[in-house]
Amino acid sequence: MTSNAPENPSEAPAVEAARPEARSPRGFGDRRGRDLIAERRLVARVSEVYERWGFEPLETGAFEYADALGKFLPDADRPNEGVFALQDDAGSDDPGEWMALRYDLTAPLARFAAQNWETLPKPFRRYAYGPVWRNEKPGPGRFREFWQCDADTVGSDRPEADAEIIAMGCEGLKAAGLSDGQAVIRVSNRKLFDGLFEAGEVTDPVQKLTALRAIDKFDRLGWEGVSALLGEGRLDDSGDYTKGAKLPTGVTSAIKAFLASAGDETLTRADTLNAVAAVGGLGHAGEAALSELAAIDAALNAMKVGQASVRFDPTIVRGLEYYTGSVFEAELLLDTKDDKGRPLRFGSIGGGGRYDDLVARFTGQSTPATGFSFGVSRLASALKAAGREDASVRGPVVVIVFSQDDMQHYLDAVSELRNGGVAAEVYLGRAGMKAQMKYADRRGAPAVVILGGDELAAGTATVKDLDAGRALAAGVSDNEAWKAARPGQVNVPRGTLLQTIRSIIDGPSINAA
Repeated sequence: MTSNAPENPSEAPAVEAARPEARSPRGFGDRRGRDLIAERRLVARVSEVYERWGFEPLETGAFEYADALGKFLPDADRPNEGVFALQDDAGSDDPGEWMALRYDLTAPLARFAAQNWETLPKPFRRYAYGPVWRNEKPGPGRFREFWQCDADTVGSDRPEADAEIIAMGCEGLKAAGLSDGQAVIRVSNRKLFDGLFEAGEVTDPVQKLTALRAIDKFDRLGWEGVSALLGEGRLDDSGDYTKGAKLPTGVTSAIKAFLASAGDETLTRADTLNAVAAVGGLGHAGEAALSELAAIDAALNAMKVGQASVRFDPTIVRGLEYYTGSVFEAELLLDTKDDKGRPLRFGSIGGGGRYDDLVARFTGQSTPATGFSFGVSRLASALKAAGREDASVRGPVVVIVFSQDDMQHYLDAVSELRNGGVAAEVYLGRAGMKAQMKYADRRGAPAVVILGGDELAAGTATVKDLDAGRALAAGVSDNEAWKAARPGQVNVPRGTLLQTIRSIIDGPSINAA
C-alpha cells in the first residue's frame, strides 16, 4: 500500500493559523479625535466648577472588593451579575477575595470615607472622575464602560447641602454648554412614597419596590400604563406581561392624585409642594420629606437658582436600593436624533441624591451624605445627537509636502505654528497634493499651508481656509465656477503665516481671494 504522506514530516504543508476577527466587545466603544477631546473638555469644565465650589479631588482604584460594592451583587458564589468580577490571588493555595471593577464612583467614596474618617475634614467634600464599568445590556447612549464626574458631601445632614449640590449641578450643565431651557434638574424625596405606603399600610418590600418601578415609568407610559402596573399588571405592545404591585385601591388613588402635579411646567417649586401636601395622608415620613424639600427650595432661592432650572417632580424615584431622602435627576431637553436621523430620547444625563446609609455599611453608624454625578460619556453622546458638538474641537493645521529638498521649510513652518500655540503637523505620508488635501479634510483641519516652489521663491505662503472652502463649495453647483473662485484661499507674506492662521482659528473665516 502506498502513502501520499511526505517521508519527511518537515515537508508537510504549513497550516495557517486562524486569524482573529477584529471586533469591539459590545458596550466597549473606541473613541478618537473630536469625540475623545470633547469628553475630556467636559470633564475639565465640570471639574473646574466643582473646585470653585470648594470640593477637593479624590482618585480611587478601578477595583474594589466585591463585598464593599454591594449594590449589584447577587447571593452567588461568583459575584459577576451587574459587575465585572475576578478572584484576587487566583491560583494560589488559598482562594483569594472577590473583587470587581467599580460600577460607580460613590461606592468607592463610601469605602474611603469609612476607612479614613478619623483623619478627614468633616464634612468631607470631594469630587472625582474616571471610568466605571457595568455588566448590563448596552443600548443607545448606554455603555458597559463609561465616564462619570461626581461631587459629594459626606457628613452633613443639612438640606442646604442637597441644595448646594443641585445648584452646582446647574452650573455644571452650563459649563458643559447647555443654556437655560436646554436642561432641567428634577427633584423629589424618597420619603414621600414611604409616607404614602405607610399611610396605606403597604409593608411588603417587594410590593413597594414594584410600585416604585412602575411610578418611575410615568413619563413613558402615562397614568394608564402606571395604573396597570400598580394593579394586576400590564401587557406591553411586544406581548410581554409585567406583573403588577397589586396595591390597595385607596393607595393607587392617592398616588394618582400625588402625581397630578407632574409635568405641569407652570407650577413653581412651592406650588408643587402645596399640591402634594393637599393630597394628604402622607404619614410622618411624607411630612418630613415636604419639610426637607421646602428647606431645599429656600436655599435654591437664596442662591438665585431659577424655577425653570430646578423643578420639584414627585415622579423622580431613582436609585431604589440606594437613596434615602432627596433625589435629583438632570434631563436633557434638546431634541436628539440617532445616526439615521430618527428622533431619539436620551432623558437622564446625570443625577444624584441623599444616601445616608452607604457609609454605615462599613461602620454601623449612619453618616449623612449627598452627591451628584454627571454621566460624561452619556452627556457627550447626547450633545452629539443634538447637533451640539463643540465647534472649537478641531484637527491640526496641515503643512503640505511637495519635495524632500524643501523639508526644512515645512518643518520651520510647523515649528512656528506650534510655538505660537497652534496645533499643526507636516504631512509625513507618501501621497500627492490631492490625497494630502483629503487627509487634512478627514482630520478636521481648519486650514492647510502650501509652500510650493512659487511660494518659496516669492517669500510667501498660500493658506487654504478649509471651513470657508466647505461653505462656499456648498453654495456653488458649477465645478468651473468653484475652481475659479478658489474658495477660502489666500497668498500672504511668509512672515504673517502665524497671524493668518490665527485669524482663521480665532475669528471669522477669511474671504476668498
